[in-house]
Amino acid sequence: MCGIVAYLGAKEAQPILVEGLKRLEYRGYDSAGVALLGSGAIRVKKTSGRISALESILGNFGQGETLGIGHTRWATHGEPNTINAHPHMDYSGKIAVVHNGIIENYETLRTWLRSEGVEFVSDTDTEVVSNLIGYFYNKGDGDEKSGITGGQSRFEWAVQRALREIYGTYGLAILCSDNPNMLIGAKKGSPLILGVGAGEYILASDASAIVEHTTQAIYMSDNEMVVVTPKGFYTKTINNVAVTKDLKEIEFSLDQIELDGFEHHMLKEIFEQPKSLATCMGGRLDPINKRIVLGGIGNHFRDLTRTKRLILTACGTAWHAGLVGEFLFEQLARIPTETEYASEFRYRNPIIEDGTVVVAISQSGETADTLAAVEQAKERGATVLGIVNVVGSSIARNTDAGVYLHVGPEIGVASTKAFTAQVAVLTMLAIELGRRRHISSEDANYLIKEMALIPDKIKKVLEQSAHIKEIAAANLNKNNWLFLGRGLNYPVALEGALKLKEISYIHAEGLPAAEMKHGPIALIADEMPAVFIATAGSQYDKIMGNIEEVRARGGRTIIVGTEGDENIKNHADYLITVPDVPELLQPLLTVVPLQLLAYHAAVLRGHDVDKPRNLAKSVTVE
Repeated sequence: MCGIVAYLGAKEAQPILVEGLKRLEYRGYDSAGVALLGSGAIRVKKTSGRISALESILGNFGQGETLGIGHTRWATHGEPNTINAHPHMDYSGKIAVVHNGIIENYETLRTWLRSEGVEFVSDTDTEVVSNLIGYFYNKGDGDEKSGITGGQSRFEWAVQRALREIYGTYGLAILCSDNPNMLIGAKKGSPLILGVGAGEYILASDASAIVEHTTQAIYMSDNEMVVVTPKGFYTKTINNVAVTKDLKEIEFSLDQIELDGFEHHMLKEIFEQPKSLATCMGGRLDPINKRIVLGGIGNHFRDLTRTKRLILTACGTAWHAGLVGEFLFEQLARIPTETEYASEFRYRNPIIEDGTVVVAISQSGETADTLAAVEQAKERGATVLGIVNVVGSSIARNTDAGVYLHVGPEIGVASTKAFTAQVAVLTMLAIELGRRRHISSEDANYLIKEMALIPDKIKKVLEQSAHIKEIAAANLNKNNWLFLGRGLNYPVALEGALKLKEISYIHAEGLPAAEMKHGPIALIADEMPAVFIATAGSQYDKIMGNIEEVRARGGRTIIVGTEGDENIKNHADYLITVPDVPELLQPLLTVVPLQLLAYHAAVLRGHDVDKPRNLAKSVTVE
């Protein structure tokens, strides 16, 4: 989940690397460092802490150098200190590496390298990579025996030779002091993009570090490497087979990743939801002609319509979106549906029969567990579809077809606009499948018409931000919260609890409201906040009973209710309202006040909402 960036061109590398790292800091912020290559030597400067800490010690460290690599870390192996910070040099001082991923067999390789006299100075798995490359570079057999081909540098060969010994995931940028005009990148399981500008190249974990300099890029695939020199670049597999890559246009612009007057990216992204949802549904939801067009999976609608079983697989917030989708597919299309944690799916023996369709959901399209679930489902013969936000991402490339969210970059670690877009895509898919399988055209048309109104109705919820801030302030000293909902709003309760945990560090538990009395009701005391989603719907009377159970035991009720519901006011210590919408569409609205509640609580408690502790945006390690 780390961020890597590298530069080769005519400009000074250090400021470009630092700016790139700032744009990648949401991927990790435990430590940071850069390595610059010039005058036949690699120089490294790194420190624990955030990019600002690195920037404060750099000064004119890399002045004049035009080739370098940089890294911002989310620690896996070894505590986040300066020694474990990247870049990592090899034992000879000739090779420098930055790495995103996990080397699974690092202990075996470390033991072998130590037996060969190679010394280690850090606790990281990454140092195995630099030392392994250095070992083959310095001690490999003669050129004739080693397999170095005509025109291939020893540096390239050593990288390939080392990577063939490694098990795990990696996105790598690598320098060699004997090759002062060469940068090598390699990918397996972790994202890597090469931005191609006018006489300059930027290698990075994602496009946010590239778009300031160029909108043209190539997206690396697994087991591929790219060799970059001032004369150009070429790509090949780690087995030295040439690969041709096409230049792609990066789909977002620099202004989309700026704060644009907002205090935090998370707040900006919450307020972007009316626009991002309208964009997501644009060209797909057609209320005038009363139809839904999902072109990305158009060729697979027959498989979907005939499917005997759907499996939705995801992690975290995307898993909550999948739970909403499960309700919708079963209610509208009458398709048996299961929502699986991707992190568990691959480690058991999932039942995938003929006619099973698997849908993988991920904002980044690089979530390691979800990608592994995709691979397992494909091996077992399932049709596999993807719902992702990032164009060209690994899940997008490895699924049979899919739907892009098109909500623009999401920088805040806690996902907001991607969640509502995921729910919107799943809702559109469920309505269309329902129309083909189970519900009447009139019912489908009604939902299409109402769904088109959702962006404007979200604006009305956002107008209550100041009121929601007051609610957060009044409950700030409470360290245990419950979030409760029924039916389609049960996954929203889970999502609300997750948001509060992620960024405010308040313990929160999401539950189906009816389950509270089967144990968790024992926690209710001392004005403990209980957030209820009690909007108008089929289970309204039931959840009113659950509210009273909390009130009778001294709990404090924060209720998300429907506009115009006068009765609910008598049961709420604090009330937030949302416009009336069909029950099946409510999650698109009811989640928004919970996002704001978590945001304001975190800010009032003095936390960095965009970079919460121990978390990173794109979970590209298991």
